[in-house]
Amino acid sequence: MSINRKNVEEIVRAVGGKENIEVATHCVTRLRFSLYDESKVDASALDANDLVKGQFSSQGQFQIVIGPGIVDKVYDEMIQLTGGARSSKDQVKSAAARNLNPLQRIIKTLADIFIPILPAIVTAGLLLGINNLLTGPGIFFSDSLVDVYPQWKDIAAIINTIASTAFTFLPALIGWAAVTRFGGSPLLGIVLGLILVHPDLLSAYSYANASTEGTVPTWNLFGWHLERIGYQGQVLPVLVSAYILARIEKFLDKRVHDSVKLLVVAPVTLLITGFLAFTIIGPVTFGIANAITSGLVYIFDHFAILGGLIYGGFYSLLVITGMHHTFLAVDVQLIGSEKSTFLWPMLALSNIAQGAAALAMMFVVREQKTKGLAVTSSVSAFLGVTEPAIFGVNIRYRYPFIFGMIGSAIGGVLLTVNQIRATSIGVGGIPGFLSIFPNQWGVFFIGMAIVLIVPFAATVLYGRAVAQRALNKAQATAGVTAADSSVTAPELSSRSSVQGSQEQEPVNILELASPLNGTAVPLEQVPDPAFAERQMGDGIAIEPSEGKVYAPFDATVAHVIKSKHALILEHASGVQVLIHVGINTVSLKGEGFTTTKQIGDKVRAGELLLEFDMEAIRAAGYPLITPIIIPAGQEMVERIEEQSGPATAKQTRILTVHLKG
Repeated sequence: MSINRKNVEEIVRAVGGKENIEVATHCVTRLRFSLYDESKVDASALDANDLVKGQFSSQGQFQIVIGPGIVDKVYDEMIQLTGGARSSKDQVKSAAARNLNPLQRIIKTLADIFIPILPAIVTAGLLLGINNLLTGPGIFFSDSLVDVYPQWKDIAAIINTIASTAFTFLPALIGWAAVTRFGGSPLLGIVLGLILVHPDLLSAYSYANASTEGTVPTWNLFGWHLERIGYQGQVLPVLVSAYILARIEKFLDKRVHDSVKLLVVAPVTLLITGFLAFTIIGPVTFGIANAITSGLVYIFDHFAILGGLIYGGFYSLLVITGMHHTFLAVDVQLIGSEKSTFLWPMLALSNIAQGAAALAMMFVVREQKTKGLAVTSSVSAFLGVTEPAIFGVNIRYRYPFIFGMIGSAIGGVLLTVNQIRATSIGVGGIPGFLSIFPNQWGVFFIGMAIVLIVPFAATVLYGRAVAQRALNKAQATAGVTAADSSVTAPELSSRSSVQGSQEQEPVNILELASPLNGTAVPLEQVPDPAFAERQMGDGIAIEPSEGKVYAPFDATVAHVIKSKHALILEHASGVQVLIHVGINTVSLKGEGFTTTKQIGDKVRAGELLLEFDMEAIRAAGYPLITPIIIPAGQEMVERIEEQSGPATAKQTRILTVHLKG
């Protein structure tokens, strides 16, 4: 696929120019920047760019979603334009980290540790979900499937063994990821994690019963009796131990001679870290982790409604800040200590809620690019990845995000009141039911219905109401009032001025030549939200170089505003077009405007419609930029294509309106 160099240039300008780019790289779908000053980013210009599917800032990085298969070409073109050096993801992360505050750095560290092991955990969760289907009673029959068909029992046992491995040896996975993040040897991290779950140790899962029975094994270190327990399912002990291991290893690596490093660094590092883990780090962090777990359980047991409202409703906010990665560690800790988690089910419903709100925007917005993004990002959210929906659609319009939170809060209350729990961490979104205890699926499916229906319906109803109010307000601002017999586009399309259109040949495409000389630019550049946010409809704008407006096609003059600064033309197909000269020029009350046509006049393409005094408008302090709008609500319009750039009146095509067959 070829890349429009101009679009890449606009991306560079929109992020503040090449002088604002510290380093830049790309992944499979996104350009990733570390910028010197993110306040210089022109978000509206990025939204208007055909290459850009979404944008957001996270963990000190400004990210622009381009899409797979094309992002690498955009990056190559950008490097040529800026003359910058190619950077790795680690370089961008390092540069971005300098922009973070201490709390953000902690969150980023947890994210860097848990994201690499997330595929293993998600895979384990999905496989455990399959095991639930096979072994859970009451799903297909009153007994479990393996009880009805015993030949499946060993198949289920093998699946369970494969699935539970990631959780059984979770400290090894965390040890690998954490030591790598802290700059130590990944192999030593794996060994450290395995040490903490060695078979010679009492399993952490058996500790409660052994403690009650007084059978906890101990070590006797010169009279110091230490409990000989493992740390299965624990997060804090291995995290802190991994940090200590990396520090010790780096300390020794700098001071031990190369000839004996192999014999000294690794053994001494593991020996010291192991003793500290079993004597100090483990017991202390084990107690802290259990206290955190007990506190969360107490809150959700005694204040279920409040817990569901807060976590279910505000989880999406955690995604925006990046703090949701912190709760991944909490989920893992809950599964390790309680054999289940009540947080993950709410996460799954939150993903679905944001996806439903994003999907609803397909039925609200008119702009084709946003419609497409609404569909693709909602599918992603339904499958557990909400960032495209949140950052690409919902936050941009705000109210879908809020309705998603409201739906998620209602679903969260339903789950916590009924004590719905997940046996593992799997895929969020709709497949999340596989992680839920099978006997709780009924309530969970009701929660899924709530977070699908509430955000979707509320977003559609509110969005359409807002669009209609904005359209009415914009028309009133333009002088289009009921007294003028000029209301919404559907009403205009039924005027008697199109009676002659019955005799015309039907058309499928309507091409609009530029009605003015000047430069065609996206509506987002119009300094009026009613036009810039496409609340009145889709279209384009002209920065005029001459004070004359010509007919863009053969038409009937459907309406001329009393203040003469705007008019509506109607094509034989019934499509209506609003030409609005300047912004807030209604305040001039017709001064500086001269119309040559009246309501009901038939005009040919290229005929002069009105003239305006550019200097008088400038002197009055009003922008000359002229929106050309296809008003919203015209059922015959299927989609609209825009063409920016230099525009010659009566010659340059600026809009192509595709009509429904």
